[in-house]
Amino acid sequence: MNFKTLILGSLASLLLAISVFGQTQIKPGRAITITILGVPTEEKTRFDGTYPVSESGMINMPHIGTIKAAGLQADALSRVLQDTYKNREIYTNPTIQVLSSTADTLDKQVVHVGGQVRRTGPAEYTQGLTLYQAIQAAGGPTEFGSMYRVKLFRNKTQHSYDLTDAKNMAIVLEPNDTIEVPQKNWYNH
Repeated sequence: MNFKTLILGSLASLLLAISVFGQTQIKPGRAITITILGVPTEEKTRFDGTYPVSESGMINMPHIGTIKAAGLQADALSRVLQDTYKNREIYTNPTIQVLSSTADTLDKQVVHVGGQVRRTGPAEYTQGLTLYQAIQAAGGPTEFGSMYRVKLFRNKTQHSYDLTDAKNMAIVLEPNDTIEVPQKNWYNH
């Protein structure tokens, strides 16, 4: 065996060890980025993004619901997702890529607050953030803002809440929710 073969063999072994052992396991409380290829554009838009891994180790995926992610390496989760989408006949030949975050906490998530608030735009999302707290984080309603008909948009659905009722103040938000504080009507609601 010559020196060149020995060096190449050692280098190949080292690269294999790095690729196998260098991948970190997905951990609860972190975020992972997932992208998909081989699907229609509108599905790719809905699918691609950052997914929080819950404290129980689960992620919530479009069309299939919750999947166990914690404890898996990124490539293993990619295979699980691809197989699940194929087996349920949702996608015929998806190519899914998973990138695990290296941060100790979730990547910054936001909710969007608009309408009659003092500071429109994104507000930082933290677990347990309520509808009322998000509006307050945006500076609260203006003098023209109605807290009687606050709109919450989530996953292509819209709900209206009376935030003068204490039980509605405690509605828990999800990342990327959109909130709109409407203008008061003629009788100040």
